[in-house]
Amino acid sequence: MFSERIDFSHEPNLTIDELVRRVLASNPEGDAELLKKCYEFAELKHIKQKRSSGEAYIIHPLNVAATLVKLKMDLDSIMAGLLHDTVEDCDVSPEDIEKEFGKSVAQIVVGCTKISKIKFKSKEESQAENFRKMVVAMAQDLRVIIVKLSDRMHNMRTLQYVSKEKQMAKAQETLDIYVPLASRLGINSVKGELEDLCLRYLHPDTYYRLAEKISMKRTERDGYIRDTIDTVQEKLMEYSVQAEVTGRPKHFYSIYKKMSQRGVDFDQIQDLLAFRILTNNITECYKVLGVIHSAFTPVPGRFKDYIAIPKVNNYQSLHTTVIGPGAERIEIQIRTFEMHEVAERGVAAHWKYKERDKTAPVNKLKWVEELMEFNQNVTSSSEFMDVVKNDLDVGGIFIFTPAGDVKELRYGATALDFAYSVHTQVGNQCVGAKVNGKMVPLKYRLKSGDTVEVLTSKTQVPSKDWLKICKTSRAITKIKQYLQKVERDKHHEDGEQMLDQALKRYGTTAKNIEKQGGFHNVYDSFHIKTLEELQVNIGSRMHNLRDILPKVMGIDYVEVPQEEVVKESYADQIVKNARRSLGRDNAVIVDGLDDVQVRMGRCCNPIPGDPIIGFITRGRGITVHAVGCHRAHEVENSRRIDVQWNKGYAFAHPVNIRVMTHDKPGILSKISKTITNGGINIRAAMARSLPDQKGSFVFEIEVKNYSELLKTISAIEQMEEVITVSRA
Repeated sequence: MFSERIDFSHEPNLTIDELVRRVLASNPEGDAELLKKCYEFAELKHIKQKRSSGEAYIIHPLNVAATLVKLKMDLDSIMAGLLHDTVEDCDVSPEDIEKEFGKSVAQIVVGCTKISKIKFKSKEESQAENFRKMVVAMAQDLRVIIVKLSDRMHNMRTLQYVSKEKQMAKAQETLDIYVPLASRLGINSVKGELEDLCLRYLHPDTYYRLAEKISMKRTERDGYIRDTIDTVQEKLMEYSVQAEVTGRPKHFYSIYKKMSQRGVDFDQIQDLLAFRILTNNITECYKVLGVIHSAFTPVPGRFKDYIAIPKVNNYQSLHTTVIGPGAERIEIQIRTFEMHEVAERGVAAHWKYKERDKTAPVNKLKWVEELMEFNQNVTSSSEFMDVVKNDLDVGGIFIFTPAGDVKELRYGATALDFAYSVHTQVGNQCVGAKVNGKMVPLKYRLKSGDTVEVLTSKTQVPSKDWLKICKTSRAITKIKQYLQKVERDKHHEDGEQMLDQALKRYGTTAKNIEKQGGFHNVYDSFHIKTLEELQVNIGSRMHNLRDILPKVMGIDYVEVPQEEVVKESYADQIVKNARRSLGRDNAVIVDGLDDVQVRMGRCCNPIPGDPIIGFITRGRGITVHAVGCHRAHEVENSRRIDVQWNKGYAFAHPVNIRVMTHDKPGILSKISKTITNGGINIRAAMARSLPDQKGSFVFEIEVKNYSELLKTISAIEQMEEVITVSRA
């Protein structure tokens, strides 16, 4: 039996009666009269329009609707497919559609409609803005993108009627955006079809050469598929396993990718055939896998279990490659019938359950919600499009948390990417990670199967350099958000100070002016909504005080010479910096005071980033211990006092680290060099050899905080002679 793909071919003679018949066949309760009314509405609006092929335009929306039927979408989606071009091309308002066919249909159509009335600087900008609008609509209703994919499918199927330039542009856009979207939504039938169509127009020579070579061996290939299916079914019958076995050649694009990645010709590609085995339940899937691996030799490294660990688009299947009959390599996919439905139709496969189960997560995909976060935090549509394209390219490696949870990340993802995938705060405070129990730096590239433990510090904050480390859109966006907030806060603080300094001349403050409504004219003139926004704009130098003050009501504005303004601002800055430097002589603030005598407990040597606790000692002020220190638990509670690290303190703290190594000549020098190369001072070192050919070293080093300590430990652990590194 050959595997039947969903046929998305162009149907030039499709009629509304045939479409209605198909709808009722899959949904007997469908409203045939409403569907016919919808068709008549669309036909009337498109009556004067023709396609590039010369066909009546209505053939296009009919075929789009037929594709939606094949994907088993609901009636609202099918009607939206019939109407998807009416708002853009026929001067129909969304209100008209809502009045005739309901709010749901109107929202889907609006989501699919391009922004055609706005003039953009370039074609790329227009494409980016259209895409951004579509994604926003998709976040509200996933049916938008499924209708859009069906629209693109038919356009690609009839692309031969437009110019070569348009063919190339449309195919490239499809490959860049719509193919990854179909993949992320799990609609593999659409993904595979679009990829082959893109190959046909982007690389026609390759496409037709592949078609010719595959066609030449068709009789031989079909015979091989039949024989292999018979062999597999015989093996399954021996173990009383009921299953459906099918086989087919792989998609052209899949073969093309293998040729490109391996740098070989078609004749050198061995695994051209794919077989699929469908069973009734998960238990039978694993039983079938055992039968296959006992009957045929499995190819090492080519087994993947997407049932135990599904892909982010909910795809589930067992994949294995074996040496089949005639020593041919064949790929076999094993899954249940339900998994197969999801694999072919993705989120569309779940739509028929939506009305019955209101809690079904059909329209609540996490990554769509993340796209909306990106939308709120990028400034341009082009940047948004780049972020989304990058984010769609997900998958490839599976990473485990210490608790056994699984995160799927894109190839090339780093330890810092993983930290942000766990939680934004975990990412922001990440100072390093342990991969499979060994310390690694933030930039460490993860591999599938790694177990990652993220190390954090409350004193750690993101930096611009992190943007060069991260590969995932989520991490990059979160880092940018933090940096923008820090910058905005600084502008707000500076602007608040500058505005109050200017208003002090008139014996008032910004808060008083705001209470009296004195900024009303300023807000109107500069399109500002709040006092905070005004202060941010002043601090960022977007708006000048000389332009703002004349519009403030309640003061008698007098123009001040620029030199005096500069002097005042400069003097104020000196005072501000002086205030910030106060209290930096003490590393710890005791109960809000920074001038109390403080000493660090020698037993634990706490450093910034460690949780700490203070104790009152006779004649010696306050002694500070790490919370976990054994000495801290020996002191009575009555002597405890609240202490916290002074963020303004920037001096180094002594701390001891113990290093265990294989005893080799020159190892002390190598470790010392590794430490000093990181800008860390070594105050003392003690070394001794152990009986079992190992070396023990204790270094007293000076670090500014916990983050610097972890970086030093990580650098030492990278040395091949090192066994363990720990804080002493």
